[in-house]
Amino acid sequence: MDMLWNGWGDPAKAAPLPDSVTGLLRDLLGVKPVTTPALGLDDLRLPGTTADPAALEALAEAVGGDHVRTDSESRIRHTRGKSTPDLLRMRAGDFSDVPQAVVLPASHDEVLAVLRVCAQHGLAVVPFGGGTSVVGGLAPRRAAFIALDLRRMNGMLELDPVSRTAVLQPGLRAPEAEALLAEHGFTLGHFPQSFEWATIGGFAAARSSGQASAGYGRFDEMVLGLTLATPEGTLETGRAPRSAAGPDLRQLILGSEGAFGVITAVVVRIRPLPEVRLYEGWRFASFEEGAAALRRLAQDGPRPTVLRLSDETETLIGLAQPDAIGGDLAQSEAGCLAIAGYEGTAEDTAQRREQAAAVLTACGGTLVGAEPGERWAHGRFSAPYLRDALLDVGAFAETLETATFWSRVPDLYTTVRTALTETLTEAGTPPLVMCHISHVYENGASLYFTVVSAQGEDPVAHWAPAKHAANEAVLAAGGTISHHHGVGIDHRDWYVREVGPLGVAALRAVKRCLDPEGLLNPGVLLPTD
Repeated sequence: MDMLWNGWGDPAKAAPLPDSVTGLLRDLLGVKPVTTPALGLDDLRLPGTTADPAALEALAEAVGGDHVRTDSESRIRHTRGKSTPDLLRMRAGDFSDVPQAVVLPASHDEVLAVLRVCAQHGLAVVPFGGGTSVVGGLAPRRAAFIALDLRRMNGMLELDPVSRTAVLQPGLRAPEAEALLAEHGFTLGHFPQSFEWATIGGFAAARSSGQASAGYGRFDEMVLGLTLATPEGTLETGRAPRSAAGPDLRQLILGSEGAFGVITAVVVRIRPLPEVRLYEGWRFASFEEGAAALRRLAQDGPRPTVLRLSDETETLIGLAQPDAIGGDLAQSEAGCLAIAGYEGTAEDTAQRREQAAAVLTACGGTLVGAEPGERWAHGRFSAPYLRDALLDVGAFAETLETATFWSRVPDLYTTVRTALTETLTEAGTPPLVMCHISHVYENGASLYFTVVSAQGEDPVAHWAPAKHAANEAVLAAGGTISHHHGVGIDHRDWYVREVGPLGVAALRAVKRCLDPEGLLNPGVLLPTD
């Protein structure tokens, strides 16, 4: 199944907002109903591909004629990603970033063959997994490009139960990866909000972080080896789980977002399937108090598998439990909701839960039971569908995230919220700004912001100054421009400032070595020359 071309995920899971929520949006934020009729897929007309017929013929020889697609629907479904500006432009019928063709290789060798053809004909290449980028990672700065859809490379090539490793292909979607591993009693333990649609290759390319990262780690921590296809040949990394044989070349590929090559295989660490999964809710009087409790657990243990904290606004609205928006679980009590989850053996889970409860209680937390935790677990992948429903009624909704050291968390939180609130209020659309701590580490944490406001006359242009202000605030407060969404084009100019001129020069040297013609995702991650 393909995702919605103008929204998120499975069309069958789309649900309208309750009347109580649309009324709140109207009264609180001045949201006006959408009056323009929605475009359907059949209403869209694209110009024919302008790619050189000789290039298309050579691509067909590389992967088979049935696997080079130039029809309008295939091209539309591979246009951009799933950020709110991406979707708004799609809904407005803007297909200026449409690929010339969609190419579906079935093997590493076929990927190499495609890259050779594209180098010969000057076609740029955008690796395409689940299409879930929210930072402009699928909109290159090159008019003539192909989308390299990796969905046919969707298998598990090897499983080593002794070493607890598996070799997975890049086009394998996360649910299918979990199903294949579960047949052998294992799990990756990687469950980001994009879980239902994102792919193994995408997780590696964007340094994805799942909602159970407190227990299982980020995806880049799970990656033991990678195979990369480039216009200059093949790069193999990860001979052993730990090596002192020079710099770790995996780190050049992880987070490279398709700018250096196409990931064609990933060696991952796997874990036994947990006997028990348990999630519960805790309430804290303030975000500051809750953050201090999370820091205690992250630094001194015992660390839950899942550990999250919503601020007062997010808790009040009920976004901590997306399925409860507008229902009876929207939090009427003051304070902040934290979710603690435990996965593992029955004995280990019970022990960690008991010890963590003692810490949370000592830090001022009050146990509110299993229901909030189970509701969060049930709705953990629902927020993108909620975003679509908000867009449908005329609201603007977008997310952004960052991370910093614990000592800087309070300032980063305040600075970004203030930048968003002031910029959008001055533009005549006062926003609702919500935040949660989504991932915790011994030395710091990630902050995940959700912004809801009226759309303005031109929603994409209206959002741009607020996004710019938020990015400036992130850097000013000592945060990183991205914790897990990636760089893409949306964060690129701030990433350049974050790593500095010498860092950019080093990355450019890598790109010149692996992709001398600059064909791979041009303009993504690094500015084009």
